[in-house]
Amino acid sequence: MIRLLALVSYVYQSATAIVLIFAISHLLPAADYTNFSLVLASSQLLCVLMFEWLQLAGLRFLAAVKGDDAAGLRWSLFAAGGLSALALILAGSAASLASELSPRVVMVGLAVAVLQGITDLYFMTIRLSDRLGTAAALLILRASLLLAGAVCGAGLYRTTAAALLGIALGHAAGLAAGLIAHRTPLQKVPRRAMLTDWANFSRYGMLAAGASVIHLSVPVIIRFIVVGRLGASGASAGFSMALDLLQRPFWVLNAAIHTVSYPEVVAHFEHGPDKEAKRSAGRMFDFVICTTVVMLGGLIGFLPDAGRLLVPHDALASFVAVGPAAATFYFLHTHLQATLAIIPHLQKSAARLVIVATCQLAMVSALSAMAIAARLSPAGTVVAAAAATAIVIAAASGPTLRFGAVPHWPLAMAAIAAAMVIGSLSLVPSEPVIWLAGKIALAAIATAFIAWRGDFLMVARRE
Repeated sequence: MIRLLALVSYVYQSATAIVLIFAISHLLPAADYTNFSLVLASSQLLCVLMFEWLQLAGLRFLAAVKGDDAAGLRWSLFAAGGLSALALILAGSAASLASELSPRVVMVGLAVAVLQGITDLYFMTIRLSDRLGTAAALLILRASLLLAGAVCGAGLYRTTAAALLGIALGHAAGLAAGLIAHRTPLQKVPRRAMLTDWANFSRYGMLAAGASVIHLSVPVIIRFIVVGRLGASGASAGFSMALDLLQRPFWVLNAAIHTVSYPEVVAHFEHGPDKEAKRSAGRMFDFVICTTVVMLGGLIGFLPDAGRLLVPHDALASFVAVGPAAATFYFLHTHLQATLAIIPHLQKSAARLVIVATCQLAMVSALSAMAIAARLSPAGTVVAAAAATAIVIAAASGPTLRFGAVPHWPLAMAAIAAAMVIGSLSLVPSEPVIWLAGKIALAAIATAFIAWRGDFLMVARRE
């Protein structure tokens, strides 16, 4: 039941993020929304740049220790987190002098990055203290606060800075709630031990985080390339909405699955026999592949209906045109960044992660620039980025295949079939409303069937 709550918390985060984007797009003018989208994406990139190495190091090292050793590692993590926050503020403040955005917007964007990084780090330590239920409840609370803060700021002042300030306050309130709900045990360690921990974190975490930063920069590069051609207009707002909306479901679902499954995979890899490690990793592959492919089908199947109901009229055509391509790109992007990285993470092969990420960035940048030069549409540019990502996936599958942790292929084929059925619903009319209800019911039945077949939340290992 606790695992189900954890998944619900991440689904709720995804839903509130989608609602937030739709709400802000209605509350802000198109040009302001484009700036809001750009600053928020840049904040996410800075957050990953400065804090992802600690998140990855914490997940990899804390999941394998208990008791006083864990308390000492947490102390080292938070000390490093404080230094990362200080470095981000100083470097970001200096860089803001060359930005075309207003200093107020830039500073609030930096605050969002710092508060999100510290809050995510604290919530992760709560989860790895065997408080999965508490961490899930805090994620739900923070998502609600982010939505309320952003909507209130944008609704009251109609500016990019106000909307971002609401998000910053939501993160701050979520962190305060986490400190009240659970005081994560800490144990101060000697300076030499802390420096040793930092060295271990850096050797693995910084390279792995560098790969995450490079991966995260790929959608940002696509955004700059396309928006640079379109300018701040309704078409660019629709394109930006598609990129904003469709990355969230895949990112959140992947984070949920890692929260539920990855600590167990690490424990089996460190302390169990190879057979159990392969079974545990294979079950995680079942979980992430089947759920994301069904989600892809759902996004494609219902994007036109969601767009007509929620997207502003001047951005609707661009949103609907780009949506399927963006969903496909993020599906592939998620599996390259997360699924194919599971085995290299377990083996601490962080340099390989950087190489793969760099190859994706180079190929996506080249093909996207070529698509723009050929005057392809924004949707065509995203298709080119998806094709580049698929090529890198094919080239980067070696460690996973050699490890021998493979998904249950009959289940994966069933998930693909279900996704195709759900995706084809985009061709079925949604009026009268009984047709829309029928489409939703059919999609729910197909999804429930895959969930039942997979039994993904069972603690017991697959035989």
